[in-house]
Amino acid sequence: MLIHLSIRNVVLIEACDIALEGGLCVLSGETGAGKSILLDSLGLVLGARADSGLVRKGESAGQVTAEFDISGNTYAKAVMADLELEEADSLIIRRSISADGKTRCMVNDQPVTVSGLKRLGETLVEVHGQHDQRGLQDAGIHRALLDEYGKLAGVRKSVAAAYREWRGKMDALEALKADIEKAAREQEYLQHMRNELKQLAPEMGEEDALTTQRSGMQQSEKLYAVLNDAISELNGGKGGGVLNALRNAQRTLTRSSLCEGEAFAGIIEGLEKAAIEAEEALYNLEKIGEASTFNPEKLEQIEERLFALKAAGRKYNLPLDELAKLYVDVEDKLTLIDSQEQRLATLGKDVAAAEAAFVAVAATLSEGRAKAAAKLVKAIEKELEPLKMGSTRFRVRIEPLNAHGWSEWGADAVHFECATNVTKADTQVVFSPLNKIASGGELSRFMLAMKVALSAVRSTPTLIFDEIDTGTGGAVAAAIGERLSLLGQSVQVLVVTHLPQVAARGSQHLRVVKQETTKKVLTKVENLDPAEREEELARMLAGATITAEARKAAQKLLEHVA
Repeated sequence: MLIHLSIRNVVLIEACDIALEGGLCVLSGETGAGKSILLDSLGLVLGARADSGLVRKGESAGQVTAEFDISGNTYAKAVMADLELEEADSLIIRRSISADGKTRCMVNDQPVTVSGLKRLGETLVEVHGQHDQRGLQDAGIHRALLDEYGKLAGVRKSVAAAYREWRGKMDALEALKADIEKAAREQEYLQHMRNELKQLAPEMGEEDALTTQRSGMQQSEKLYAVLNDAISELNGGKGGGVLNALRNAQRTLTRSSLCEGEAFAGIIEGLEKAAIEAEEALYNLEKIGEASTFNPEKLEQIEERLFALKAAGRKYNLPLDELAKLYVDVEDKLTLIDSQEQRLATLGKDVAAAEAAFVAVAATLSEGRAKAAAKLVKAIEKELEPLKMGSTRFRVRIEPLNAHGWSEWGADAVHFECATNVTKADTQVVFSPLNKIASGGELSRFMLAMKVALSAVRSTPTLIFDEIDTGTGGAVAAAIGERLSLLGQSVQVLVVTHLPQVAARGSQHLRVVKQETTKKVLTKVENLDPAEREEELARMLAGATITAEARKAAQKLLEHVA
């Protein structure tokens, strides 16, 4: 329950402190006095969007503080726990907004986000504006209201979960069918790819390994060429080679009798040594050549392999290392085609089971709605009688939907309908949507009847009605006041009204006034005592000039509702 509201520097309000009571609290005042400013201010602490235009002209910031008693509000305490706020039986919410649009939210002196504040605000106050009754014309909210009245939140949560499970299976099945259909169209090409890639048998990292081997081979090939040239020069170059030349020279000198002197002995010996050294060099060169890794056939094989891999990479527009993965993907797609019947059958069974589970829990929800609808019709018609709409009949039409219309809300569409000017003797009542036959005033009374009926199951402890009595008067206005007073017995009700019949029912009466001076214009809120309240009712009855007759009428009005 809202117990205190403090406003500083918001539009025309410089400073305002309001202590609020339980029951029905009435806010009245001249048009333009600033009643909407109060609601805008309260909206700030409930998480509404902040606008720098709300800051009073000439001030750097505005601030609104609201105190709530939540000792019995389990929903608010649950949200507090989610927001990691300390548990408490009272809440002090403070929201400030600067002239540059920056805003700050505090709950019990702990900072919270605007979204967190909005979540908390939804458990504290529910505001209904003078045009909110138009929402009753929207069939989209009828289902939610019926579920709320029937306390069906738990089963609807189960329906939503079952629907998401079923839709997830359905989406998976459709995706599988699409994949299979696409793969089937590509089957011939995929088979060609598989055969080609299988024959090629690409491996991850193969390109780098082959390139390294080829580089080593190419280096060996160059060395091999150098060795061959050197061996050729030693063994078979021009003139028969160095080794043959040395041996021939040695033999020539040894055989000639002219070379037997001491002078030729050293030469012959030197030639022998040179020949031996040359033979050893030739042996070592041949040995190194035999140890070389160069293999022309192997190099050719490497070149051919790299060429084949690069050709496949260009064909499939892929890096060579991804060809192996492509082969696996192609195999998977072909396997998918081959195993499609089994996979489709398995997933089809899963879809059917999920659908059956949804249908079952949705049927439970439909049964709950049917029972709640019967009770709601009685409750609404009971409330319409004192609201001077006794000749109006109300109906909740629950329409089964086909599978295309199923959703997380179940398998039903819900429509609120009514028939006006119906007598008890009428046997055939024609019902129509609310917007077809209900006037603005009737819609206001419908909404009030709905709120009274729902008050027994609602958790929001404070309801605010902003001029919902627009378009009514006389006995109807008195009836609205009576129902608001009755509603105030179970929850705190704040009502902004211009009708004395409604204002007279309040257990607390606040008057919003605008004061103009030569320097500034201020909006103030006054908590009226009994005498001031009687004077305010007289003003509401008579207008600008309060007559003695108006004061007597106001007095009688208060006596009547006492």
